[in-house]
Amino acid sequence: MLEDQWLLMRFKRGSDEAFSRIYAKYRAFLLRLAVAMLHDPQSAEDVVHDVFLHLVQFPQRIALGGSLKAFLRTCVLNGVRSRMRREKVRSHVQLNEGLAGDARRPDQWVVFDEESQRVLAALAQVPVEQREAVVLRLHGDMTFRQIAAMYGVPIATVQSRYRYGLDKLRSIMNGKVSP
Repeated sequence: MLEDQWLLMRFKRGSDEAFSRIYAKYRAFLLRLAVAMLHDPQSAEDVVHDVFLHLVQFPQRIALGGSLKAFLRTCVLNGVRSRMRREKVRSHVQLNEGLAGDARRPDQWVVFDEESQRVLAALAQVPVEQREAVVLRLHGDMTFRQIAAMYGVPIATVQSRYRYGLDKLRSIMNGKVSP
């Protein structure tokens, strides 16, 4: 945490090296979180890229109440939610017809083994609130208390969402629910 404060202070004073260190330190963590939520490596990369771009554009607006990791995690989650809302609107209006679905450049691929892809596909079928609880707990390094505080709900609610999410995920992975 002290390293993060030091890096952030240097970054706010214009150090490109400090930004590079922040990027290298947190990019993979944030990308895993975004991929787990969106089930789309390209969209996940876009969200993480946007977070770092915003960081570069407005470094003086960053006021940490906690850790830099928690701040960046919250930024990515907000970006994921925004993207999910936009995609939901697009699907209702059918603006996504004719877009190239699987046409990606090689540098845009995030490499996952077959089992990871299966888990991510199953996770995409879990309801959003449950998926967020599972992903934040398992991939986001957050406690139930932290998740509850972030959403402004009781801890028991987060624990229930987590449990129901894991149950749904198990059912999907065991083939009890069709994809």
